[in-house]
Amino acid sequence: MMRGRVAYAGAIHEATPHEHGVRLADGRVCGENEVVWLAPLEVGTIFALGLNYAEHAKELQFGKQEEPLVFMKGPGTVIGHRGFTRRPFDVTFMHYECELAVVIGRGAQNVTRENAMQHVAGYMIANDYAIRDYLENYYRPNLRVKNRDGGTVLGPWFVDAADIADVTQLELRTFVNGTLQQRGNTRDLVTDIPALIEYLSSFMTLAPGDVILTGTPEGIVNVNAGDEVVCEIDGLGRLVNTIASDADFGRA
Repeated sequence: MMRGRVAYAGAIHEATPHEHGVRLADGRVCGENEVVWLAPLEVGTIFALGLNYAEHAKELQFGKQEEPLVFMKGPGTVIGHRGFTRRPFDVTFMHYECELAVVIGRGAQNVTRENAMQHVAGYMIANDYAIRDYLENYYRPNLRVKNRDGGTVLGPWFVDAADIADVTQLELRTFVNGTLQQRGNTRDLVTDIPALIEYLSSFMTLAPGDVILTGTPEGIVNVNAGDEVVCEIDGLGRLVNTIASDADFGRA
């Protein structure tokens, strides 16, 4: 089942897909552009993977990592479907990162790979922006790169794990202004979902609502203010986002 959250008429509503937009929990049907989209759920800790597709690591001229490259993100980074992400005026290379987001449904501590998927509630699409100008080096993706307000787009739907037949064979696609720029498949993850859960839960407890962003494939290009970026993942929908300028955010 696909579930989302939207703001409409002064309240927050659970929503499901409808042929004319979205159906609110009270039965009302609204157009997709009539509501304000929120992240599909209140997320807990966000774990983001770097260089978790071999071809993307090669694209950025980095070799294979000895263990997963993981960093955490704050809640202020998250926005919903059809939201706006600011591009600072002075940067030269800002890019999208289409990623499969894994949502933890049961607490996990010292979980084995064999049992790891029992702790997964479902999945979302994530678009986790990065600004290469601010990256210090590959082992330290610093705060300015990965903890920017509004830099992590989640949605539009949360999809139950049971509704995805094979999470290891999902195609990811990113379009910029209608042109396909990025394409990959979850079968190419360097460290797969069970291994990530085993690794993280070996030294910390994962809680319901925690989210693991599993990394992005090759195919990143620079985006500018006004660009529309669309990320698609098989079975999870279509996540739309627009790049905005400093002036759009009242910072000019």
